[in-house]
Amino acid sequence: MIYTLDFMKPKETLWNTPHNNGNGSNNGHSNGHHHAHDEDAMEELGDHHVGMSVDTPLRDDAFLLDDDTKIDLIQSKFRDIMEILGLDLTDDSLKGTPKRVAKMYVKEIFSGLNPENKPEVRLFENKYDYHEMLVEKDITFFSNCEHHFVPIYGKAHVAYIPNGDVVGLSKLNRIVQYYARRPQVQERLTRQIAEELKTALGTEDVAVLIDANHMCVSSRGVQDTASSTVTAEYSGKFKNPETRAEFLRYINQ
Repeated sequence: MIYTLDFMKPKETLWNTPHNNGNGSNNGHSNGHHHAHDEDAMEELGDHHVGMSVDTPLRDDAFLLDDDTKIDLIQSKFRDIMEILGLDLTDDSLKGTPKRVAKMYVKEIFSGLNPENKPEVRLFENKYDYHEMLVEKDITFFSNCEHHFVPIYGKAHVAYIPNGDVVGLSKLNRIVQYYARRPQVQERLTRQIAEELKTALGTEDVAVLIDANHMCVSSRGVQDTASSTVTAEYSGKFKNPETRAEFLRYINQ
């Protein structure tokens, strides 16, 4: 689906909206006015939690820097942010914060950006001749909203129907964690987990359901602490209403 905002013409997206008409003018708007208009549009895009692609948006040179270099650079930039906010970085409680945040970003909460951290999935012979649904439910995950860089957290439920071989149960959890540990939108996270499961397991018979809390909703903006967001992806046999209903019963939905 292509998302559009109210000021756009039909079939015009945020990314192909014309910024000027080629003669130095901006369709009758000053540069400053149009820049403010773009900022308002981007803010609206973030508040609506819109994701534009199933692939995480990464530059071609995203992995040219090693982790230690990234940590050093982020530490420096985060120190600048703290100083701009007026914090005293000579204070014992704060002086180590830029380094801690940089290490957390690279080694922990955004480690799923690095394909070297992708879990290796090994399949095993289905010696028990098990061909029914296998469900791994209540997988706890922590992610971060890519629009505001605040946490998304909740439970993921995944299921598949074996097509010959089976996979170790912990690998299902690790796939969820890998795709969660990056800036995300929940719709993309759901689809990425499903696509990876289909590829790794060699079957189209996969289901993923995520129930998550968004701190970009609860701690800012509308500040609603009671709501949660549910997304689901079904493929193969799970598009059958009876099979899907069986899955939902197992996860108490």
